[in-house]
Amino acid sequence: MKYWGKLRAFMLAGMASCVASVAIAQTCETALRDTPMVPTDHEYCKSLTETVRHPGALPLNEYEAALSQFFNNWCHRDTASGWVRDKYVRDTGPYTAARVAGQKGAPWDGTYHGTHAPVVIWYSPDMVTWLEKNRPTGKAHPDPQAAIPDGAMMVKEMYPEPAAACAKYDPNYLFPTSGAAIMVRDAQGSKDGWFWGWYGWPGEGWAPDWPAGESNAPPNMGFGQYCVNCHGSAHDLTFAEERNMEGHPGQPEVFLSQDFFAGQYIGTGAVPRTGTKATATAAADDDMGDDIHSLRAHMEARPVPHGQKRAEPLQELLALLRKADRFGAVPDHSFIMPSQTYDNVWMPAKGPSPQSQYLTSDQCTGCHDAGSTGLQFDMTMPDPQSDKLLNLSPYATWRSSPMGLAGRDPIFFAQMASETQTFHHDQADLVQTTCLGCHGILGQRQFQIDHATDNAGDCGVFDRDIVNAVPYPPENPSAGHASYGALARDGISCMACHQMVLGKEATEKYANDPQNACVLKRQELINADNTGFGKTFTGSFLVGPAGKLFGPFDKPQTHPMDYTLGIKPEKGDAISTSEMCGTCHTVHLPVLHDGKTIAHVYEQTTYAEWAFSAYRTGTTIDGPLPGGAGSVPETCQDCHMPSRDEGGTFKSKIASIQEFSNFPAAANTFAPGDIDLEQREGFAKHTLVGLNLFLVKMFQQFPDIMGVPTADPMMNSKKAIDPLELTARAINQQAENDTVSISLGDDRVIANGKLGATVSITSHTGHKFPSGVGFRRAFVNFEVLDASDKVIWASGRVNKAGVLVDQNHKPITGELWWDESCNARIEPDKRLHQPHYEVITSQNQTQIYQELVSTPPLDGSQFACGHNVRPQGELTTSFLSICAEVKDNRLPPPGYLGLAERTEISKALGAGADLAEDAGFTAVGTDPDYVGPTEQGGDSLRYEISLKEIDGTPAKVRARLYYQATPPFYLQDRFCTAKGDDTDRLAYLAQYLNLDGTKAENWALKLVDTGPVDIAKQ
Repeated sequence: MKYWGKLRAFMLAGMASCVASVAIAQTCETALRDTPMVPTDHEYCKSLTETVRHPGALPLNEYEAALSQFFNNWCHRDTASGWVRDKYVRDTGPYTAARVAGQKGAPWDGTYHGTHAPVVIWYSPDMVTWLEKNRPTGKAHPDPQAAIPDGAMMVKEMYPEPAAACAKYDPNYLFPTSGAAIMVRDAQGSKDGWFWGWYGWPGEGWAPDWPAGESNAPPNMGFGQYCVNCHGSAHDLTFAEERNMEGHPGQPEVFLSQDFFAGQYIGTGAVPRTGTKATATAAADDDMGDDIHSLRAHMEARPVPHGQKRAEPLQELLALLRKADRFGAVPDHSFIMPSQTYDNVWMPAKGPSPQSQYLTSDQCTGCHDAGSTGLQFDMTMPDPQSDKLLNLSPYATWRSSPMGLAGRDPIFFAQMASETQTFHHDQADLVQTTCLGCHGILGQRQFQIDHATDNAGDCGVFDRDIVNAVPYPPENPSAGHASYGALARDGISCMACHQMVLGKEATEKYANDPQNACVLKRQELINADNTGFGKTFTGSFLVGPAGKLFGPFDKPQTHPMDYTLGIKPEKGDAISTSEMCGTCHTVHLPVLHDGKTIAHVYEQTTYAEWAFSAYRTGTTIDGPLPGGAGSVPETCQDCHMPSRDEGGTFKSKIASIQEFSNFPAAANTFAPGDIDLEQREGFAKHTLVGLNLFLVKMFQQFPDIMGVPTADPMMNSKKAIDPLELTARAINQQAENDTVSISLGDDRVIANGKLGATVSITSHTGHKFPSGVGFRRAFVNFEVLDASDKVIWASGRVNKAGVLVDQNHKPITGELWWDESCNARIEPDKRLHQPHYEVITSQNQTQIYQELVSTPPLDGSQFACGHNVRPQGELTTSFLSICAEVKDNRLPPPGYLGLAERTEISKALGAGADLAEDAGFTAVGTDPDYVGPTEQGGDSLRYEISLKEIDGTPAKVRARLYYQATPPFYLQDRFCTAKGDDTDRLAYLAQYLNLDGTKAENWALKLVDTGPVDIAKQ
């Protein structure tokens, strides 16, 4: 990020790497044909016309089939039926010449700066009539202009640049080498009133969107498409004018075109630039020069994985999968997630309402992804590791984060399978609606809004099957729920955060709105005894009206979003506060037992841990908290959505649209004050990562299974590194630099027949580490080395599946919960586990920083549940069975408060003393590192090792800290407690995930390492 300040200079100097940069050698040879391409069967075209004029009347697959026939027969060139074309192929921006740098006798080369490739637009008869009446050449335009009639069409054929290359040819003899962008007016189809699309003739890469293809790419056609990022800057969303049309007065807009070197070769020693077939083909194959329409359409035929999955299953992981032989070497089609191509929910024609409260993120992509106009590259920076760009836009960084992937998270869905099949099959409806209220939040909420509207306030049950609902084939049983499935698969999406309202004032203002009716019921179900902010825990926050979105900046530009979606952005009070994150990252859940809710406990307290640490800001949206700010106040966003680095504060525009002042001239645009954007100080990356590299690697290596593309929809892999790779980098950076540090004390000595050493770990996180879901863990690997660095004693070694093993490679106590056949738990009544150590003496002991919880008693005896209750049940991974804590020795953050101070803050947040208690520690004895308040944060651990136990002569010691997002016992519990697609999917991914050579090799992410350190002389 230190390069951020050089971005503008980079853009000006290096546009050839971002915009079309091709020699005029391409000419028009690739487009020219020997015979005209015009309709030959006028009656057939006439029979198709009425169908293609009404895109909203048919399912997409049927409409696209008809449209394909219409274009393949060149029916849009039917001048006999009243279609009219542009006068000639015309540019959409300048074409500039420069000599190729770094070459002896350098030739001239050209760079095209058009909003898209040169065009010939064809206009349907009703569009022609509308332009004649509403945008006449040389006459005043009526104000207001009449509505464009439904069924009006424009077909924007696209050709090689610059236009001069094709100007001398009759357009009827030209084949559209970049396909055609289409617009079909259908005011009832969407708020913006147009059906948009890109079409490529046979051989040009176009394919119907339904059924979804192998690419999982965004659809080529449909309502609510990205095209509005440019077209929203024009009245009626079209720049078209009468003066462009053949047979009408006036001349089209003219741009600078430095094409003087076309065909020139003056003996300079340069390679001729006159255009051979070879150079034309090379230029055509280099999609760096593609128009933004065809660039999207030419995304990978199949998503390109990052990293090679294993050719054979990992044998050590197979040991966790012994329950059945159902885990084979090939993926079962049934567990492939629905394609992201189907995830398209747009604003309906009537505009925002509770019934259109939530839209999928593709409605944000066109403007809030970098490079989406093909001309300007705000929200990017040069990649210091390659010649590409880093796409730092809100969409790209969020989409590939665990937040953006939450609706497809294979670990979550396997967990929910265990909850509904084994742990709480008798309350499966409650489990699904509760859990999907976070991981599938938009789908769950929209479903409940609609269900309550149609069923007298009954919010209904949002179940797992709805998440898989898709619109194709149209008659499939799930098609009616396809929009809810798309919203749920979109994860913790844009509108989940940007519609949130918090605080007393907003609650009073919006609590009785229909979009919040089922949220209030959720609050009473989950947080009945809480008040204020405490009511919002477990994702139970209220939202504002559908016509508003909240952002962090003053005076946002409202016109583009309002005009295209009917939504007005405004500055929000909650969006930059930690409470915005705390609503979901304080998880308060019912304890289910024998079909009843017997208590409520906190499954995770990440926000509260922050509020009790030195990082707390000491305030909420409703005012200050007891005790004030900590010594190093930072919000959640300061770490997980950084807006600065060592080079300073980030500054960028926050959207990519066709502005007035820095784009090629265009007709019929809105005024600069409506569409020009300002750079914003404090532009925040939506990175939103912790340390779950394992999840990101699954999406990198198995995009086909997960139903996602790997390339960004606006910045393909030749322009920018793929977002999933950027996310993996961010995780590795956070692991290495921003989580913990580790050191060995000076007391590394051998005395009295023992080797002694102290390992100190210092936390740099603003909450416990690990935090979040309770099954995360970190562990210390301590090794004794001989003079040649051979390991001769070790605590915390793992096998290739991440299982902690002793010197004989046997799992240490508590590491696995089931026998190899998954038939029985291993002594469940003993709750076997590694305790919290202050001194370690043996290789079968490992310091594991983790939270372990237990169920209610297995024998049905009387019991209570809570933080300080004596455990009587068995260890559990069920989120809804947590009755007692067995162990919580996760590393405390710096400045962690004692119980009394935590209780005071908890009550001010609207929670009870149980929040303060649950955010404490369990089974840590009298370890001073855990007795609050803790100033430094972290833990110190002593190793006392008998020399008799060391297999050699000790010379050095080494300490490392590792992290596991999904420990072996957790994975084993998934495979032993559920079956079906969600379990099979995770099992397949786990078997074939290849972590070799990565920082997470052996299923353990290395965070920090002391390196070998000499033992002090005796």
